[in-house]
Amino acid sequence: MSKTILTGTTLALGSLLLFACAQGSKERRSPATASLLASELVEAQAAFELVYDVLQHPRCLNCHPAGDRPLQYDAGRAHSMNVVRGPDDRGVPGMRCDGCHGTSNAPLPHMPPGVSSGWRLAPREMVFEGRSRAELALQLMDPKLSHMDGEQLLEHVAHDPLVQWGWNPGPGRDPVPVPHEDFVDAFRTWLDAGAPTPTEEARR
Repeated sequence: MSKTILTGTTLALGSLLLFACAQGSKERRSPATASLLASELVEAQAAFELVYDVLQHPRCLNCHPAGDRPLQYDAGRAHSMNVVRGPDDRGVPGMRCDGCHGTSNAPLPHMPPGVSSGWRLAPREMVFEGRSRAELALQLMDPKLSHMDGEQLLEHVAHDPLVQWGWNPGPGRDPVPVPHEDFVDAFRTWLDAGAPTPTEEARR
């Protein structure tokens, strides 16, 4: 194959891959680097697989439910005592989250966990439960749903005490098995590649 054909193929592939990237993260890539995206896409897709696996773990999933009731345990059972979200995601009058959940984990197994920033559900728009890879990727990169841009999301997963709690959930609970540092690195890799939307073909 001639050098001219190879160059044309590379540029065409770069254009297609740029089009597949989430719209909110276009500024993270410049046209001059478009030809590098073919190899980077493979790495980015692998990175998002790790991100998705973490976000589907019960430590994350239970606070990002599809409905207005938080979930409990690895089985994802609806929270006992009919606990519900409330208007500010922190419960309803008479049954607020901080009525049981303190600022640190209780010392005994399966007692209410706690976190320094205060216990709460994720916003209703940020559902993880039941989301496919593509749906979750697009949701994360839509500021109307995530309430954050890419840099704020990275800061959130790296430093928010509620996120970090997933790796230190207290007695009787399994932490997220992927090291937190690896999760953050994978999230960064995916963002830096333009947050491409996963496809079933990319997983084969």
